[in-house]
Amino acid sequence: MANSTTKLVQANDISKIIKRISHEIIESNTDSSNLALVGIKSRGDFIANRVANEISKNSDHDYCLGTIDVTFHRDDYRTNLGSPEVGVSDIKFDVNEKDIILIDDVLYTGRTIRAAMDEIFSYGRPNSIRLAVLVDRGHRELPIKADFVGKNFPTSNNEHIHVHIEEIDKEDLIYLEKDS
Repeated sequence: MANSTTKLVQANDISKIIKRISHEIIESNTDSSNLALVGIKSRGDFIANRVANEISKNSDHDYCLGTIDVTFHRDDYRTNLGSPEVGVSDIKFDVNEKDIILIDDVLYTGRTIRAAMDEIFSYGRPNSIRLAVLVDRGHRELPIKADFVGKNFPTSNNEHIHVHIEEIDKEDLIYLEKDS
């Protein structure tokens, strides 16, 4: 049997979500000299770039921008990922005493975010790490909560949220896939 899919968010609405998250980040940061945006590969880094562009257009806030690959920090690295393609993290700033906004596409169990925090801590000790995601779908296995959420889509165990972005997938779209 084939899986069924439902479009949840179209391209125009994804742009609105990114604008709103960007404004929330600006409003929540009184000291922009410590601000750093870090996207989680492979979609969070592109979303982080979009957030950075919005912040640049709408604020005189300064910030650092980086990307991280969490492959080696995942707790399922050897058992669940098959032969993962390992990327390189790109943080060209001192993370010590930074207020980091970690950015990803979907928050699910929290395990990717835990791995991302481990990767960030391998670079140093930031003041804080806050989380921005386009979608929170629930089902947390770790005590992790997003500070900035585009949309909440509670899902069942046989449903999955997928985020397509133009830079990788040639379209902006969030959709729900339900196992048959």
